[in-house]
Amino acid sequence: MLPAEHRLDDAGLFRLATRRGTRRSSPTLVTHLLQREGDAPPLVGFVVSRAVGNAVVRNRVKRRLRHLAREHVSSLPGSCVLVVRALPASASASSAALGADLSGCLARVPA
Repeated sequence: MLPAEHRLDDAGLFRLATRRGTRRSSPTLVTHLLQREGDAPPLVGFVVSRAVGNAVVRNRVKRRLRHLAREHVSSLPGSCVLVVRALPASASASSAALGADLSGCLARVPA
């Protein structure tokens, strides 16, 4: 589970990160990373649309992404906002493939 202090629940920050953040994509997901001023903890949010699948599939994808993102929170730059958007291919991807795609996207983001 992603700790509460790292959950993105502000709609304004969500919108700002997706519009102005650094975008990286892979076959199963797209990441948006927005650097902020200050010393707040990094925040992580997820977007899993109906295109991914029905409610059961979407919730499974969200759970898997939360688990994978938890491992990367400590390596994120301080006070950044990360939005992970799942693509339809994420529904049939293995956890290893999702993890590799998330790691790849985060590795290509400038520090």
